Amino acid sequence: MSAAGNILIIGAGPAGTRAAEVLVGQGLRPILVDEAPASGGQVYRRQPPGFLRSTKLRYGFEASKADALHDCFDGLRERIDYRPDTSVWSIENKTAFTLGPNGVDRIPYDALLLCTGAVDRVLPVPGWTLPGVFTMGGAQIALKAQGCAIGKRVVFMGSGPLLYLVAYQYAHAGAKVAAVLDTARLSDALPVLPGLLIGGLTLAKGLWYQNWLRFHGIAVRRGVRPLVIEGDSRVTGFSYRSAGGQERHIDCDALALGWGVKPECQLAELAGCDMAFDAMARQWLPSSDAEGRASAEGVYLAGDGAGIMGADAAEYRGELAALALLADQGKSSDVARRAHLKHKLSRQMRFRIALERALPYPQGLAAAQPDDTIVCRCEGVTAGDIRLGQSLEPQEINRAKAFTRVGMGRCQGRMCGIASAEILAAHKGVPLAEVGRLRGQAPIKPLNIAIGGAAADDDPDRAASI
Repeated sequence: MSAAGNILIIGAGPAGTRAAEVLVGQGLRPILVDEAPASGGQVYRRQPPGFLRSTKLRYGFEASKADALHDCFDGLRERIDYRPDTSVWSIENKTAFTLGPNGVDRIPYDALLLCTGAVDRVLPVPGWTLPGVFTMGGAQIALKAQGCAIGKRVVFMGSGPLLYLVAYQYAHAGAKVAAVLDTARLSDALPVLPGLLIGGLTLAKGLWYQNWLRFHGIAVRRGVRPLVIEGDSRVTGFSYRSAGGQERHIDCDALALGWGVKPECQLAELAGCDMAFDAMARQWLPSSDAEGRASAEGVYLAGDGAGIMGADAAEYRGELAALALLADQGKSSDVARRAHLKHKLSRQMRFRIALERALPYPQGLAAAQPDDTIVCRCEGVTAGDIRLGQSLEPQEINRAKAFTRVGMGRCQGRMCGIASAEILAAHKGVPLAEVGRLRGQAPIKPLNIAIGGAAADDDPDRAASI
């Protein structure tokens, strides 16, 4: 790649902001598309206009980082082609197809930086379709963006750093937290303690959240297994099995579920990136080198969309991917800075691996769900429907999709894809990697018929994909 041409960044979170900063510093004017109304991503989500809550109240320990990132982006706005409230619903032939305030559009690019972030990793539980059940990220958005709690008495259930962070944020804001229930056990963390210590301040903050919750009388239970979310027209309670095997019940009117987050990588697949199964993440991820170069020419990956490492690492990865892009174009690129960033990321990766092992994804939980448990909320597909695919050969998740419609709804498999694959693999008795993945297909975000028709009329070659 010898000339700058059109450089497109997708995502205005920590990775996208730092990538834009590097490119602007070299006199370039990238296009930055983001589906949120303002920059910051999920972790540094800004409050709506008219809200006056302090940064400290919204971000706690991360207030100074949020301010720094927001100030950085605000200083870039006039030097980039910034398009907020704009979703990318397809990528094909080095062209991104978008839906924004002015309708559908297409953006041809010569270089693409995908900073798409992550989405909640959730697992089906009987009753999880009841009103009052939120993902962990959804519960956090309600609090950060609107200053609202999802209920008057909330249970937080799952595992991963976000579990304790969001529960702390709710309790600190004055909401009633009924309990924090972690599927991980303390014994999971002990073998990886040396790796956890690499986390330094990050680990200290996580331990502080847990101890703060306990000190304020909030029940924190480890090694639990969810049984059923109870209620008729909305949530009224939650039952689980304790680490000792006893069945327990908690009255509540809302529940937040989440087992960490998973990369948002459908656009990477549509852009032509090779996908490889990641045993730690238990999903298929786009491949890239240490500096963020993807297998597809001119495509670079940064932030949690390339693999979960957290907000600090996302900033490093955004900067590094932009520096790699500049180097590939023959422009000035700081070799020493790139080496420094790779060193920092290598250290953070060791901590991340230890954290994943200390707060593991509960293998077998999805596969153990009763046949009548809804897995695909959009299409009403149950665990039993997926198991009926036992007669399908080969045992591939896209054949199950064709027979059951799992993953065909509005979320395009974001919520149900991992659980569906787990259920099918367990039922067929094969490794998870063998059942494949729900392939990304356009449109990856919902389009109404009128807009889709207009896009097809504008480009007849796209009609078959809409």
